[in-house]
Amino acid sequence: MKRMLSLCAAALCLTLTLTPTALAADFEPAAPNTKVCYPTAIVRSDDGTELKKIYDLSPEDDPAGIPRSDFRQDGFHYTLTDLLKQELPENESRQHTEHVSIESAKKDMESVLALLPQEREFITDDGLMGTLTLRLDTVQVEPSGYGSSTKQLSVKRSYPNLAEQDTQYIPKSIEDGGKTLTLTDIQWQTDNTANMDGYAVADRYTAVATYSGSATSSYVKGYTVTADYVGTVSRIALNRVRYVAIFEGTPIQPTEPAETPATASAFRWSYVLIPIGIVAAAGAGVGGALLVKHRKENADEEETAE
Repeated sequence: MKRMLSLCAAALCLTLTLTPTALAADFEPAAPNTKVCYPTAIVRSDDGTELKKIYDLSPEDDPAGIPRSDFRQDGFHYTLTDLLKQELPENESRQHTEHVSIESAKKDMESVLALLPQEREFITDDGLMGTLTLRLDTVQVEPSGYGSSTKQLSVKRSYPNLAEQDTQYIPKSIEDGGKTLTLTDIQWQTDNTANMDGYAVADRYTAVATYSGSATSSYVKGYTVTADYVGTVSRIALNRVRYVAIFEGTPIQPTEPAETPATASAFRWSYVLIPIGIVAAAGAGVGGALLVKHRKENADEEETAE
């Protein structure tokens, strides 16, 4: 009797021990801190033997969140066979104005336009590229700087018919072309020479005076030409990544009941009912043995009384 009770107790303990373990294996949690990715499209072959799940992710998304486990759907058991990665180009464009500045030795428009092509290729600081067109109404020409130069001036003046070689009759400075020149040299020439007592005596003189000075003038060193080019710039931006999860489908045999999502996620009572049934069967066996023993003891008592 005691042995039967011990067996029942052991069976009950075994049931309580196995049930949480089985449930834990069936409902194992996902890895922590992993964001689940959801497909943007699902493509299934006509015969159901191949199924593709397409995921369009940003560069910040972690592809580890793409489900890879087997699943059942529409009578097929699907298993992941490949996971493909593909960069998705995306076009980015906008209007752009490029301001240019160049140097020119001349300021006439013909010389300036020879330095400015009608169209130019430009690349912006953030990598956009395009062909821009010159806007003629934005072309401007300004002096880029000034310089100065100095040259020496020299002028000769003649002062004839002078009675003596005396510099008091010669101006010490003169004005020439708006510049003031200073006397720097005098050359004397004699005129109307007479012969007195065998000697040649000059009675008139001509003074040839040299006046010198300097003149400083300014000039434009060059010109700065500015203009605007306008047009559309664009680029191909790789800011999306496509993953294609390819699953191979195997038909589920008719004898094997298809497992629906509802039953797959439902609580499996078999983990609890089977051990309870074992305990119940053991209890029934013990009760039957006790009843047989009780009847046998009653029969023995009756025989002893007779």
